[in-house]
Amino acid sequence: MSASLENVPRGDSELAEVTSLEGAVRAWLALDPSHRNAANLSVEHAIQIDGVSVTTFAGEGIAVLAERLPDHGSS
Repeated sequence: MSASLENVPRGDSELAEVTSLEGAVRAWLALDPSHRNAANLSVEHAIQIDGVSVTTFAGEGIAVLAERLPDHGSS
C-alpha cells in the first residue's frame, strides 16, 4: 500500500514522499523527536486498527503502526 509522509524536511523543502506504508513508517522512526511530532502519514486506503478505519496518522498514531512492523525493536 502506498503512503505519504508529510511535514518532514527534505533538503530545502518539505515535500511529501510517496512510498510504501512500511517505508514511510521506517522513515518516521529515523526522524528526530521534533520532526516526528510534526509529521503526518496518509495512506492510499483506510487501515483498520482496533476496529477504527483510519487514513491519516500523526504522532502516536504512527507509533502504533511502528509497533506492528515485523521486526520492531530488533535493531
